[in-house]
Amino acid sequence: MREAVLTSRLLVDDGAAVLAAAGTPSPRREARRIWADLSGDGAAAALLGTAPPPASLAAAFQEAVRRRSAGAPLAYASGRAGFRHLDLLCDARALIPRPETEGLVALVLEVMRTGRVADVGTGSGCIALSLAAEGSFSAVVGTDRSAAALSLAEENRRRCDAAVHLVRGDLCAPLRGGAFDALVSNPPYLTGDEFAVLDPSVREWEPRDALVGGLDGLGPITRLLDEARAVVRAGGWMALEVDCTRAAECAARAGAFGWTDVAIHSDLFGRERYLLARRSGLP
Repeated sequence: MREAVLTSRLLVDDGAAVLAAAGTPSPRREARRIWADLSGDGAAAALLGTAPPPASLAAAFQEAVRRRSAGAPLAYASGRAGFRHLDLLCDARALIPRPETEGLVALVLEVMRTGRVADVGTGSGCIALSLAAEGSFSAVVGTDRSAAALSLAEENRRRCDAAVHLVRGDLCAPLRGGAFDALVSNPPYLTGDEFAVLDPSVREWEPRDALVGGLDGLGPITRLLDEARAVVRAGGWMALEVDCTRAAECAARAGAFGWTDVAIHSDLFGRERYLLARRSGLP
């Protein structure tokens, strides 16, 4: 009796069954997504696959399904995340890149596409790499205090073959004074209480230090508003992703630190998500 040939279609069917048994929402769609992320083929390709996949790919798919069935976020399970035009490596060393943060990149590109830009708290590198790919900047620098996050960003830098310089340091500490035309950041901005009630797929998997910004959620943002004055040249820009419930307070603090043209912009869901401001010409 002939053994059944393990095709990609059968593999995805088996993966969908495992995900369904674990109570995963939309198990078949997610199984196809995992296959697409790992194989590089479109999700529909799994429906047509009649040849056995490489053993290494089959094993990687089965391991990703196991991780997802254990509760890992989909991006961590497959190890891939799409961000704007990029296909990035993704794991628990850094936050999962999100569509809201894509809007922060778009906002920066609306006001400038040349000069020198710093991405503070780069994480996976998604912001810095997108700016390097889509702008015409003379220099893009990404900083992070986490060595683990920087190692992931470096893997993505090589993957994208991008001209981004990565350096370890806390917020603006590793940046040269007055050297940048813009500073962009998606800093931690939740309180500990807000973190505690996040969905388990976030709270139990993504790095807490990248999400919690102190007792009031404003610690790193307040420091950035202060420290960035020494890093961004006069007339340069600062763009931050902020919590929508504290956007007005962030804008008020920006004004108190002497930033001008302070404005709050909404994300794709209509929530007040981004702070954009200019460095005054005063020292």
